[in-house]
Amino acid sequence: MRNIYLDNAATSPVFPEVIDSISKSLQSDYGNPSSLHRLGIQSEKKIRRAGQLISNTLGIESGQIIFTSGGTEANNMAIIGAALARQRQGRHLITTLIEHPSVLRTFEFLEEQAFEVTYLPVDERGLVCLDRLKEAIRKDTILVSIMHVNNEIGSIQPIREIGQAIKAINRDIVFHVDAVQSFGRLDLSPRDCQIDLLTASGHKIHGPKGIGFLYKKADIRLRPIIFGGGQQDDLRSGTENLSGIVGLEKAVEMINQKKKECPNKLYNLKDLLLTQIKKELAQAVFPVDPTLTAPHIISIAFPGLLGEVILHALEEENVYVGTGSACSGRRRQQSHVLKAVGLDSRAIEAAIRVSTSYMTSQEDIKDFVTILKNVVKRLERFSRR
Repeated sequence: MRNIYLDNAATSPVFPEVIDSISKSLQSDYGNPSSLHRLGIQSEKKIRRAGQLISNTLGIESGQIIFTSGGTEANNMAIIGAALARQRQGRHLITTLIEHPSVLRTFEFLEEQAFEVTYLPVDERGLVCLDRLKEAIRKDTILVSIMHVNNEIGSIQPIREIGQAIKAINRDIVFHVDAVQSFGRLDLSPRDCQIDLLTASGHKIHGPKGIGFLYKKADIRLRPIIFGGGQQDDLRSGTENLSGIVGLEKAVEMINQKKKECPNKLYNLKDLLLTQIKKELAQAVFPVDPTLTAPHIISIAFPGLLGEVILHALEEENVYVGTGSACSGRRRQQSHVLKAVGLDSRAIEAAIRVSTSYMTSQEDIKDFVTILKNVVKRLERFSRR
């Protein structure tokens, strides 16, 4: 029986073309990008080429693409680097209660360094209130960090309006956006949204794990958090992961192609999934209105059952879904995101996350709902005993 993989918000299968590009790079691109000889210069050119493709994808003409080991490092670099570079101007920071752990844990670290953090609540849709944000900004606010698409419920923050509100109050406040779940799926223009720092990860868009990037606006200062040989303009020392960068470049190229060829695919898959769920599983509830969320992430709860039990029952059928952030999913703690949107403990424990990709087929969705229906029916029968 084939695998039905619907945990793409955690990580996505790698495009075959990406695997091929990485293999070729490992064989031929062995020159150190910092070396002065021809092989080193050739490697450096490939890094610049990848950065240019990402810049073109983001629609930016100036600025800098800094390659990292992934979204977590990029978020740490952006937040800590910006805070430390501006601590003389102020020590107040703003974020939300539903950020990814790589953002929340970073702000907790900064609180230990005597920074003050305001954690904005969200409404039942998982959205920040613009008025609450404006009220939270103070004279000593130096950084605001708000994710574009939430990794558990798929809520889409109004980034353009948020950026405009921040800059209307104080243009010197740095605006960071975690775009790990939206890059390659939803359009987001740093220029139009007045974003100063933007982070993304390769393995969410069918690229390799261990590679990501931080976009930095040209005039934004960062304090490095990794020290060494001064690579990437002394912002991220360490020999660049060239084969990973080449793989990321190919993944961006492929995802751009998929978006152009099938612009509505993810939305069509979502519509099909919602239609089938409502038809076959009337007892299913949606913690957040799925018509308002990103096309590839849907949170579904089955009252009276445990999401983790459903996950493992589906796994026995070679179907793979998630229950929350894959970066903290084994700690057996309740989702801070579902708490923030107002769900009680029982509803939180009953939730699973279904996330699709450009490699998901309509057949996958139909077969998933059939299998899920049988699994839920079986588990409900046991729960009544």
